[in-house]
Amino acid sequence: MSEQDCLFCKIVNGDLAADIVYENDTLIAFRDIDPKAPTHILLIPRRHIATMNDLQDGDESLSGELLLAATRIAADEGLADEGYRVVMNCNAAAGQSVFHIHLHLMGGRTMTWPPG
Repeated sequence: MSEQDCLFCKIVNGDLAADIVYENDTLIAFRDIDPKAPTHILLIPRRHIATMNDLQDGDESLSGELLLAATRIAADEGLADEGYRVVMNCNAAAGQSVFHIHLHLMGGRTMTWPPG
């Protein structure tokens, strides 16, 4: 999938609307349109990176920023004390359906293990 066809790149570029809960120069976080929990937020880098396998040396700060933003958003959403889950799928067999890396931040209910 090219960046022009990428659903998340269209959100980054403002071509598709999203319920954005947080954004900065590096990332955007928005509510999932098909939530799997009462709170289900996706955090994506503004830069197109298809899968975790495409992360490279130098992307450490981006990866860390995604995780730190997830903790801030979890606190803002009232999830920090009760608990929440952060997941990143890599490739179709793991459940990745949009090939632009993204963290799922989910909470507001008891999570079970193992997932799916």
